[in-house]
Amino acid sequence: MSSQGFLVDHPRYAFLKEDLGLESFNQGVYNGKWFANGMVVQSVSPATGEVIAEVSQGNVDDYDACVVEARKAWSTWADVPAPKRGEIVRQIGVALREKLEPLGKLVSMEMGKILPEGVGEVQEYVDICDYAVGLSRMFEGKVIPSERPNHTLLEMWNPLGTIGIISAFNFPVAVYGWNNALSMICGNTMIWKGAPSTPLCSIATTKIVSQVLEKNNLPGAICSLICGDADVGSAMANDPRLPLISFTGSTRVGKQVAVAVQSRFGRNLLELGGNNAILVDESAPIDLVIRASVFSCAGTSGQRCTTTRRLILHDKVYDTVLAGLVKAYEQLLPRMGDPLESGVLLGPLHNQAAVDSFAATIKEAEALGGHVVFGGKVMTDRPGFFVQPTIITGLKPTASVVMSECFAPILYVLKCQDMDEAMAINNSVDQGLSSSMFTQNLGQIFKWLGPKGSDCGIVNVNIGTSGAEIGGAFGGEKHTGGGRESGSDSWKQYMRRSTCTINYGKDLPLAQGIKFE
Repeated sequence: MSSQGFLVDHPRYAFLKEDLGLESFNQGVYNGKWFANGMVVQSVSPATGEVIAEVSQGNVDDYDACVVEARKAWSTWADVPAPKRGEIVRQIGVALREKLEPLGKLVSMEMGKILPEGVGEVQEYVDICDYAVGLSRMFEGKVIPSERPNHTLLEMWNPLGTIGIISAFNFPVAVYGWNNALSMICGNTMIWKGAPSTPLCSIATTKIVSQVLEKNNLPGAICSLICGDADVGSAMANDPRLPLISFTGSTRVGKQVAVAVQSRFGRNLLELGGNNAILVDESAPIDLVIRASVFSCAGTSGQRCTTTRRLILHDKVYDTVLAGLVKAYEQLLPRMGDPLESGVLLGPLHNQAAVDSFAATIKEAEALGGHVVFGGKVMTDRPGFFVQPTIITGLKPTASVVMSECFAPILYVLKCQDMDEAMAINNSVDQGLSSSMFTQNLGQIFKWLGPKGSDCGIVNVNIGTSGAEIGGAFGGEKHTGGGRESGSDSWKQYMRRSTCTINYGKDLPLAQGIKFE
């Protein structure tokens, strides 16, 4: 295809060039300068199948050049006081605010999520910048009483150095933002490898960030970028120069990353899959359940790691909730379309592989005795990668297809006799990311939140499983990886801790009363 056929050259998408600095051909590596020596790939719009623009990826040698420059930049960046690092992050937040709409549109174009979600994703990066600015003046470090006279124990937190960030296609800006803002105030430099299918989001975001760094006479390599394939990701995971790898993606690939990083005694921050459930007891407000379930199940076309995959209904409300949910889906289906258009609530899946996985999963569910009560079809009457949001009943909670995650809008509706059974079903899957219970029973709420309740990292009550706020730590247990990003004390993962004992006296007493004389 000639560049004349690229969407970046179409007047409707003029913002790509005018606001974001993208071209029909873009270099996908940045370490203070833009370059690339790898394979040329095309970024495709999931809504139409058309090419947005081309990107030259980086290769392993380009990656090495990024690490060299990022490590050099660390010598400068680590000496900047944390509050002043926070000021740089504040400026990045301001720059992102100025590009909120165009960058959000790009997210919608390249990933496929609807425009309010695309803009909301950029807003999430802005919000974590605001959060990080305050945090840069509040790093906690304990002063611990010493058992020895004239001694003090201190905890000191210092940056790790240069870290690696590998993000996924479904949140091509926000996940980097979570890691970037916190890691920057902690004093690290970073190498970012975005998803191979969303390189334009990575490039546009890095252009915004690098302009702030350069304006402040700081090395652009503080926030280095490499667009690349699995060979680059493997090089990062195996590189002892990167003490931390933050990886967001599938459980399968996350396991490979974890083994590689652990083999060199590095640190992992893993954000992997989630087979999330909503539990509904007999006291639940039905209208609230249905409204929350529609977004949690079908929002982002089922492509959030926090998407609800299982709806576990008390026998007494099963028929009512199912009927209401089918009716809501019927009203949702006509609002499927181009994610950039106003009023659209359902965008496409990200690529053909996702469509194939959707179709294969529907086939498997039916073979196991499942009944498709809504949806189940690939939309072949239109361009792009569209599928119908789907509701399936009639399967046991232990069915293989229910126990595994398919990254598509497929919901399994299950029946239970009480909330103890529902909680056991919730906890029966490998992953442990997000969960929610709808109930008006105070006792059930606190059991759900307690040691015998949900085993997930996110445990909600009377809201859906999607849409976490930045103030809380985000992440999950078991095969979700155990990592935590965003709020609370997640910043600690980007730093190393030292316990420091200071003797300000003239004697040398030993701990535990030991005498050595």
